[in-house]
Amino acid sequence: MHDSTLRLSGRRLRGLFAQPNVVFGGVYGAVLASSLAAALTEYGETSRADRLYDSAWLLFTACASALAHGYAHIIARRGERPARLSARAALRVLAEEWPLVVATLPTVLMLFGAGQGWWESKEIEYIAFGFNILLLFTWGLFTMRAAGRTWRSSLVIACVDALLGVIVVIANALIH
Repeated sequence: MHDSTLRLSGRRLRGLFAQPNVVFGGVYGAVLASSLAAALTEYGETSRADRLYDSAWLLFTACASALAHGYAHIIARRGERPARLSARAALRVLAEEWPLVVATLPTVLMLFGAGQGWWESKEIEYIAFGFNILLLFTWGLFTMRAAGRTWRSSLVIACVDALLGVIVVIANALIH
């Protein structure tokens, strides 16, 4: 592959990930997965069967959340246009929620893998929680760099973003 082709592919990828719905879905999905992983620690169930159930439950919850977000966007967009929203446009709005589901897939895979016996089932939720906080840090760093900020300020804000993610997850855990 030529260097110019790699640069072009990198720009397209950055362009895709810099879209507000992708960033929103990525961040929301990471927080959702972290909150659900934190909730799993409360129950203390660590059998392989429980982990398989947990992975399915998380995937179902992510899909339901994406559907709820898309539905809310459809309702909210009704006031933007005098013409009614077509079925095709409504499906497109729902499909735009894919980043939320994709952001939960690493945690789904970790739980599924624990359920399959690929790795230890006990305390996998802590690893998933840490991974998701790292994702929040990465989203913060990426968005700051995409906005043209320096590495130093981007790293500081990314740390704050990760800390805010931890606070949100703890708040969610305390509420439940």
